Amino acid sequence: MTAPRQAATVLLLRDGTPGLEVYLLRRTRGMPFAGGMTAYPGGGVDERDGDVQTAWVGPEPERWAEAFGCDERLARELVCAAVRETFEESGVLLAGAADGGDVVPDVTGDDWEAQRQALLSRELSLAELLADRGLALRSDLLRPFAHWVTPPEERRRYDTKFFAAALPVGQEARHVTGEADEASWLTPAAALAQLATGARPMLPPTIHTLGQLASFADVAQALDESPPEPLQAISPTFEDQPDGRWAILPDGTRIRLVVPLPS
Repeated sequence: MTAPRQAATVLLLRDGTPGLEVYLLRRTRGMPFAGGMTAYPGGGVDERDGDVQTAWVGPEPERWAEAFGCDERLARELVCAAVRETFEESGVLLAGAADGGDVVPDVTGDDWEAQRQALLSRELSLAELLADRGLALRSDLLRPFAHWVTPPEERRRYDTKFFAAALPVGQEARHVTGEADEASWLTPAAALAQLATGARPMLPPTIHTLGQLASFADVAQALDESPPEPLQAISPTFEDQPDGRWAILPDGTRIRLVVPLPS
């Protein structure tokens, strides 16, 4: 059995004209994991995400460790990975003044893009980027949302913590990642409707968390009504039936897979 890699994913939210919207990426088909699938920004923990020198404003790692049922070192890594991956994959930076002041309002200039690229190539760490800008990671902008673990029989396994965050005022999500061929803001209901037609394939964690988001009227409610803590890890089993393949969650919830899971 392969040990799962630690990962962080962020449900980036905004209030749009049709209601609550979430930022979604369609991963390129050539990706080694979940190619062609629609997902949220996120990825694996980097070894430098645990840098204790990272400037930090908001709930401390101890608080996040309680929420996710892990140790403080891993909690720090996960929060940093969430912020780093969101910037890498959407151009949105969850950071602000080191004294706890305003969130940085605009990160679209060429200088910011150069630093985003340096993060992607690992020439620059998140701690170094924030220090260079005189900024601090804003953990108060994040909420713990879900915890999913890839089943033991799968070849590629991830232990993924899901966070929710509002799009900061003044910032814009941009299609900047080479790991996706499409980026869009959609209501959860619209995304799930496209899933049902086969137009937008997704993995079970994305399907289930979109279903959770669909019950919220706006961003404020989604952040205020985050699930109880500590979050319980969800690891589905799979069942083949005449009407297709189903993911079965520990609580008995059944998710029909519209298209086959990627290998």
